[in-house]
Amino acid sequence: MKKLVIVESPHKCKPIGSYLGSDFKVVSSKGHIRDLATTGKFGLGVDIENDFEPNYIPIKGKKKMITELKKEVKNSSFVYLATDPDREGEAISWHLKEALDIKEGKYERVTFNEITKDVVKEAFNETRKIDDNLVKSQETRRILDRIIGFRLSKLMQAKTGGKSAGRVQSVALKLIVDREREIESFIPEEYWTIEADFKDFTAELEKYHGKKVEIHGEREADDILNSLSKSFKLESVDSKDTKKSSKPAFITSTLQRMAATSINFAPSKTMRIAQKLYEGVELEHETVGLITYMRTDSERLSPVFINETHEFIKKKYGPEYIGAVKIPKGKKNAQDAHEAIRPTSIDRTPESVKAYLSNEEYKLYKLIYDRAISSLMASAVSLSTTVILENNGYTFKTTGSILKFDGYLKIYSAYEETKDVLLPDFANYKSEVIIANDILKYQHFTKPQPRYSESSLIKELESLGIGRPSTYATIVQTIKERGYVLLEDKKFRPTEIGIETTDKLQEFFSGIVNVKYTANMESDLDEIAEDKQNNIKVLHEFYDEFEPLVEKAFQKMEKKEAEKTGETCPECGSDLVIRKGKYGAFTACSNYPTCKYIKKEEKPQEAIIDCPKCGKTIVEKRTRKGKIFYGCTGYPNCDFASWYKPTLEKCPDCGGILLEKKDELECMECKKKKDEKGE
Repeated sequence: MKKLVIVESPHKCKPIGSYLGSDFKVVSSKGHIRDLATTGKFGLGVDIENDFEPNYIPIKGKKKMITELKKEVKNSSFVYLATDPDREGEAISWHLKEALDIKEGKYERVTFNEITKDVVKEAFNETRKIDDNLVKSQETRRILDRIIGFRLSKLMQAKTGGKSAGRVQSVALKLIVDREREIESFIPEEYWTIEADFKDFTAELEKYHGKKVEIHGEREADDILNSLSKSFKLESVDSKDTKKSSKPAFITSTLQRMAATSINFAPSKTMRIAQKLYEGVELEHETVGLITYMRTDSERLSPVFINETHEFIKKKYGPEYIGAVKIPKGKKNAQDAHEAIRPTSIDRTPESVKAYLSNEEYKLYKLIYDRAISSLMASAVSLSTTVILENNGYTFKTTGSILKFDGYLKIYSAYEETKDVLLPDFANYKSEVIIANDILKYQHFTKPQPRYSESSLIKELESLGIGRPSTYATIVQTIKERGYVLLEDKKFRPTEIGIETTDKLQEFFSGIVNVKYTANMESDLDEIAEDKQNNIKVLHEFYDEFEPLVEKAFQKMEKKEAEKTGETCPECGSDLVIRKGKYGAFTACSNYPTCKYIKKEEKPQEAIIDCPKCGKTIVEKRTRKGKIFYGCTGYPNCDFASWYKPTLEKCPDCGGILLEKKDELECMECKKKKDEKGE
């Protein structure tokens, strides 16, 4: 009997199977197989009175797969659960163990951060049991999200035009709404700057007798200009080398942010493509994962990768390009069992695998590869020069920078703006006095903080400790799909319904739907994973505070009146209103459910050509039996009709309308004359 390996994605089966050999059979669960039921109190699938006991059922369409996997388990000598190396993957392994009735002593848990032969084979020598604390943490997260999502979504649907609310998505939406209100209430303040324009450079006014100058109006600017001459004294020239260090290899959030700004990928698209690169790409002689696991908040790189990359840098660019290894920042919640996102082999350069990748896969792989190798390269060195000029007590400053050693920018310059700012050699100035061509004033106004982009929103969520690597893309996608925000010029603008949903939630749930509470909840989940918190205690404390607020909101929250159309119901005479359903807005009777009238919305008729008889419009119509024909909107006053679609083209013989037939165009006028002649 073979040993059975169960992975999540079917794409992993082929490469892992080839690494392990004929004694193993690799099958896929195709992701989650069970989820909470929608029965019980409030349809939560959780027995609240019995310490939140979950009721799990097979996900729709997965019963047959579970039956097939049970057979595979029965026909195997041993089972390895090799789902993803994070909390969600741990929970999936636990669900597989429970649903497939795998006994203790008959299974082992296997994790690996990359799908390459050496790493996978080594992982099978370092197996373990399922980590119950990780499972409890993930289960607690799922129960919290179900309670908040179901209860608040039901409330929003009953009282507002909103479709859903959630533990993290509602906080993300609040950030966007709060920023919009800051922008709306922002009052610009006027300020002025003064610049001296010289032959080879410009210098800006900074200080007066050592104190920073702030100019609030044109009169102040004019007073200063009147105090200045065009003769400036060269007070100091200071040149020194400055270093610019490379950034660490990507974690999930920084990958999503950089992909959004540099290659214009939405977070969801970035994660979808990264998943493919991780699971495996078919190269000429092997199928192999090109990158390590892409859901991580650890910046750590393996010693093996570091050594191989340093050797690669030394051979290709020279020993002077080798940089120091970055010590990961101390993140309390970092998943340090993971690494940063990096190529599985530094020898698989983007160009060497380009032929096997789509254009989008290549762009993302190159970004990940370049970031990883550059993170281990030496700092760039620039000669920075600061020049101070004095004029009647006022000091002006100009700076310049010249790249002396490109360092990591040898690889990463395409993703960073690097520009030399050249200054003249002030040693060549024979006099300490420099004459300006002109001295000019410029008016400015302060600006509010910009709206969030997808990239900056993810950065903000991460900095506030909200969400986790696997959730950022989903959060952004959800608020877009719910119609709570619009992307305008790649920036989020909240919609009317997004603002209304946020305001209602803040009216009744400000103590829960906020940054601090959500971040603290993430900390609680982390402590459950570390066996420092009791998951049932966390759930009780949350629910005992949350549910009374929900009950109060159902009683006290004012229901938004449906928008009236100005029409009356033809069946009962009540007002017709616009309602929102699963498939969008529709017009129905306000007296529902007593009256169930729904207005049939006619599809707008697309104009084809002007009618040759009356000048109105020819449109597509249907007979009573549903057959399509083409007629005039002026009917019955105009009787133009044709079974064939009229075109904009004219007959070269008579100038009549050409009709579309199966394989040819036919003139309507010429055909009419032929019919009249009996031809």
